[in-house]
Amino acid sequence: MFMNVKKAIPVAVSLAALGLSVSAHTVAEPLAEGISKALDESDIGLELRYRYEFVDQDGAPEDADASTLRTRVNVKSGSIGGFQGFIEVDNVSYVGSDNFNNTENGASDYPVVADPDYTEVNQAFVSYAFDDKNKATVGRQRINHSGQRFLGGVGWRQNEQTFDAARMQLAPVEGLTVDYSYIWGVNRIFGPEGADADFEGDSHALIASYQIAEGHSISAFSYLLDLEEAPALSSSTYGLEYQGAFKVSEGIGLGLNLAYAEQSDYQDSALDYDAGYYFGELSAKFQAVSVAIGYEVLESDNGVGFKTPLATLHKFQGFADKFLVTPAGGIEDSYLKIVTKVAGVKLIAFYHDFEAETGGMDYGSEFDFIAAYKFNQNYSVLFKYAAYDADDFATDTDKAWLMLSAAF
Repeated sequence: MFMNVKKAIPVAVSLAALGLSVSAHTVAEPLAEGISKALDESDIGLELRYRYEFVDQDGAPEDADASTLRTRVNVKSGSIGGFQGFIEVDNVSYVGSDNFNNTENGASDYPVVADPDYTEVNQAFVSYAFDDKNKATVGRQRINHSGQRFLGGVGWRQNEQTFDAARMQLAPVEGLTVDYSYIWGVNRIFGPEGADADFEGDSHALIASYQIAEGHSISAFSYLLDLEEAPALSSSTYGLEYQGAFKVSEGIGLGLNLAYAEQSDYQDSALDYDAGYYFGELSAKFQAVSVAIGYEVLESDNGVGFKTPLATLHKFQGFADKFLVTPAGGIEDSYLKIVTKVAGVKLIAFYHDFEAETGGMDYGSEFDFIAAYKFNQNYSVLFKYAAYDADDFATDTDKAWLMLSAAF
């Protein structure tokens, strides 16, 4: 009635091996199919961006002439059970004049054009989509919060700023989005090598936005920056932002953007300060033109200005980049912006007036201009000009750019 034990053992082993073989085959087959499908659905991208930049800066013995080409190649895999991979490699080469201070070449007779030549991995990450509204991403990645005033990729420079981070993007309830990142590395615009190339540390970035009505949202944000290579830039920032759009009549709309934040020293910073940030912009959009007036204040306390070291700084306080570091007296920026389009060419003009937030110093003023034209989905051209007129801060500076872009 009972099987001999000595015979049962090899039979059981054989059955177990057969089961494992069948199970492995059952798992391996769809996995192999998934990998094959992901490879078939992969996308390869190529971007070329040529730029000529000219800088005439009082106090510098020579004018800067920078002729650079950025070549970007990226590969995005298809999805395997919600997982997806992405890798992007950038190269910046000099294809003409290299008479400029790229922050690494020691050419101190020339003004700075922060576009070093290099090759590096710009992005490399794995993401997992829980569904179409919730996602996790780990690795080197681009992170842009809101208008990039506190956290952004500095996309204007040829070497983009990216972050080594673990990021969660969630939509827990209707109308609410939460974006949190733990950042252990900042790959800055100054190239993969050199003392200014990277920041390491334990930083946290959080922004939660809620749509309170159609066209109206409010956001709360927090940035706890622990930057080992630059402890004076380590800071804690907490703030609120409101964005609203109002329809006045057919073809006419108003926009309102308000923000407030408080900042203090954090972690290994030897500074002792508490400074505020205030921002307000009112815009009016008509059929052919839009106009905006804005006022931005970065306060000073104990001789320390409010800091935004991980922002897309070129986007704010003038394209001449005279205020990448907030002066000790803080800054007040009053500006006017006009946008229109003529024969398919987008035209943008800014006028800025800069003053110290503390001490009464008149820093200067600046005029900025952009003309951009998109030929089609693949090709575009842009001309940009900035003229900073110094009073009590920095020196007169004129900058001009011509940029040609192609993306496939």
